Amino acid sequence: MFKAVCSIVCLFFVIPTYAVSAPAADAPTEVPTYRLRLYHTHTNQRLDIVYRRGDQYDPTAIQQLDSFLRDHRTHDVHHFDPRLFDLLHDLTASLGHQDAEINVVCGYRTPWSNNFLRSRSRAVAQHSLHMQAMAIDIRLPGVETATLRDAALRLHRGGVGYYEREQFVHVDVGRVRRW
Repeated sequence: MFKAVCSIVCLFFVIPTYAVSAPAADAPTEVPTYRLRLYHTHTNQRLDIVYRRGDQYDPTAIQQLDSFLRDHRTHDVHHFDPRLFDLLHDLTASLGHQDAEINVVCGYRTPWSNNFLRSRSRAVAQHSLHMQAMAIDIRLPGVETATLRDAALRLHRGGVGYYEREQFVHVDVGRVRRW
């Protein structure tokens, strides 16, 4: 009888040692990173950059993006709304191309550049969000422009313009609209 009680007591104390323990409270958790790969069609420059980790934007990376997306006619730089970078990241991810290199047709435009383009095309808005660094015109190699447009529309995060003849899509972080 003593041996039986001892066996049960020993078994009781042994079982907990095989229980799965929860991770330690101070164990590091993986922070998601947000990366963009860009090619500027007018300057032939490339940029591959992590611009955000978790909820924190990297100020140095944002400055590099601002410079990269400068007005290619005047070389003026303007601070971009970082929501636009998130939109680009989410757009490529929604298409299953999160590591794809985005072709940038147009980033920031000074008022001078915007007026210059308006004098040549009725498709350029007088108060374009490009002048506020809240818009970008892009292509995604290997993805049909109509498919890129449809994916941007599904995100429902701003304006989407479709330029079939020129083969690019305009996306911005202004009000939701399409043309």
